[in-house]
Amino acid sequence: MLRSETLRGSWVVAYREILRFVTERSRIVGSLMMPLLLLIVFGAGFTNVIGGMAPGVDYIQFMYPGIIAITVLTTSLFAGISVVWDREYGFLREILVAPISRTGIVLGKAFGATLQATLQVGLMLVLAPLLGVTLDLSIILGLIPMIVILSLGLAGLGIMMASFMRSQQGFQTLMQVIIFPLIFLAGVFFPVNQVPVWMEVVSKVNPLTYGVDAVRQVFLGAQVGAASLGVTIGGHTMTLLQDVLVVGAMSALLLGGAIWAFNRQE
Repeated sequence: MLRSETLRGSWVVAYREILRFVTERSRIVGSLMMPLLLLIVFGAGFTNVIGGMAPGVDYIQFMYPGIIAITVLTTSLFAGISVVWDREYGFLREILVAPISRTGIVLGKAFGATLQATLQVGLMLVLAPLLGVTLDLSIILGLIPMIVILSLGLAGLGIMMASFMRSQQGFQTLMQVIIFPLIFLAGVFFPVNQVPVWMEVVSKVNPLTYGVDAVRQVFLGAQVGAASLGVTIGGHTMTLLQDVLVVGAMSALLLGGAIWAFNRQE
């Protein structure tokens, strides 16, 4: 169980992250630009070329859940650059000498990034009806816990990487190397069961693949043909619960790694 001091410290750190986020409009716009550009370029460019992905599912409906996952990815990883920024400007030293555990700092950063990701996803959902993507209350309620679990893990990845970096430039370069393979091999733009064998294997090792699949299952539900677009392992198509368990295990591992790495730094 977490001590009350750790929880209070985590809340203070998370509140600071949220406050910085809502007061910097450029960050909000910037974190939305990449998903929107991908949606416009790929969606508009491939809808007429590819057509329907499955009976009753067009390319936009297939791709939009992946764009939601990309929004979570890019926003959550910002928790890492926040650590590097604090280190460069000396604020991290002040936090480390404060009466708060390092575990509390990591959790605060991760919770702050998760709240930011949830807000960003909310903005993306506002656009969904304009793009022909059906939304109802059950989809929104099913999406929130999935976003929280996925975001905590990705924030943990960002913090873990940042624990070993000393400059924002170095961190951003490393993140670019990590982000694009995660995105393009997560089944955002194509079903992972319909690619060359080597790419299928790599995609199914990518933990983000199961986050994308879970979000897609929440959106498409029991829609006809949707099952053919899911992740299949050994002839078994992953269910929503199984995807959530995989993402949950990944998040616990990455968040634990972030706590371990952050506690090791001087």
